[in-house]
Amino acid sequence: MKPKILIIDDDTSLRRVLEYNLQEAGYQVIAAANGEEGLRLFSEESPVLVITDMKMPGMDGLQVLKAVKKQSPETLVMIITAFGTVDIAVEAMKLGAYDYITKPFNRDELRLTVGKALQFTGLAAENKRLRSQLSDRSDFRTIVGASRQMERVFDIVRKVADSEAAVLITGESGTGKELVARSIHAHSGRRDAPFVAINCAAIPRDLLESELFGHVKGAFTGAVKDKTGRFQLAEGGTLFLDEVGELPLELQPKLLRALQEKVVEPVGGTKAHKLDVRLVAATNLDMEKALADGTFREDLYYRLSVIPIHLPPLRERPDDIPLLLRYFCAKHGNPQVGFDRRALDTLVKYGWPGNVRELENTVERLLIMRNSDTIALEDLPDKIRSGIGTPSGTSAVINLPPEGYSLEQLEREVVVAALERNNWNQTAAARFLRVPRHTLIYRMEKYGIIPPDK
Repeated sequence: MKPKILIIDDDTSLRRVLEYNLQEAGYQVIAAANGEEGLRLFSEESPVLVITDMKMPGMDGLQVLKAVKKQSPETLVMIITAFGTVDIAVEAMKLGAYDYITKPFNRDELRLTVGKALQFTGLAAENKRLRSQLSDRSDFRTIVGASRQMERVFDIVRKVADSEAAVLITGESGTGKELVARSIHAHSGRRDAPFVAINCAAIPRDLLESELFGHVKGAFTGAVKDKTGRFQLAEGGTLFLDEVGELPLELQPKLLRALQEKVVEPVGGTKAHKLDVRLVAATNLDMEKALADGTFREDLYYRLSVIPIHLPPLRERPDDIPLLLRYFCAKHGNPQVGFDRRALDTLVKYGWPGNVRELENTVERLLIMRNSDTIALEDLPDKIRSGIGTPSGTSAVINLPPEGYSLEQLEREVVVAALERNNWNQTAAARFLRVPRHTLIYRMEKYGIIPPDK
């Protein structure tokens, strides 16, 4: 769409010259003979640039400038002024005008000045878009993903971060549950207070209660002084209970009381301490099964899972793998390293039972052991090249996410995979897919599939 420019000038001949020159330069031009008419057109047409004469009967250029900026601060305004009144034009720039041009001026000068103004408008719009993106994704920098599943996770985090509701993050080991918990904290009003994490499965049962709630001196053998628990250390901030599904059954009532009554009582103590803590928990267990088995209290589960967030395993979001590869190469100081087509395809198709954590470990190992800045199929670990770890019941071509998948996209991926497997030989690829060659060519044209050499 052609950029739209509004010209406001009471000089009919000059106005027509401006119109002609700018239309000839490829712009869409609307014109007005005075300030009042110009502001009416501005409201109706929303131009990206306003060019107004300084001296006009009735509303002058400065008044037009102020009115435009009040209505739309991002719209650029250029002032046309006579040679002897440059000081007024400078005053206009102080009030927000983008630039001024003095009469008389030639066609090239006009086009150059307008071109720079519109280039500035485009850059400003792009900068605004990038700032908005950065704001939306701030503190998501360590959670890499552009798939629909991850965009859904980002959206939930944005919505729930500023609430006080408890969040339960579920997902397999290595999917990034703590990163999501930290993002919730970073987006919340508690961001300047502590984020305290504890892994409920990594601490012995007899010490976990003390770690969570603290203890007083003499509470048990070895308690030689008072100890502050994680709940109190997180005061004003967020407490992250990782692997909460492993919490011993005998401790669950005490955790439930802390959540319900907002108080904690140290081991061996008699005085309860009030809490101001936001709780985020995570688990890789099947909590429905834990409830059915009686190993996790139902009332505590529902208290923890006011807002559930499920992180999909990496095998269900293969589109994110190329992004993660680039991210981990840069994270480990080798942003110049890339992967050839066969290596990339193999990494994308691998099942990644250890999820993102396994992928990062693999990338780190490849960076250390590489022979060049391009990692080839031969450089990959044997288990990845052979597909060990790809879940049974899936194939290298069809790996459908639980929420469904576009049939057209799936068909396109199958066609590309067949062509790549056969070095883009269309006859061989058609034979591989068991379709006539003209059917394959039709599918290539339909989906815009172009061989690499073209």
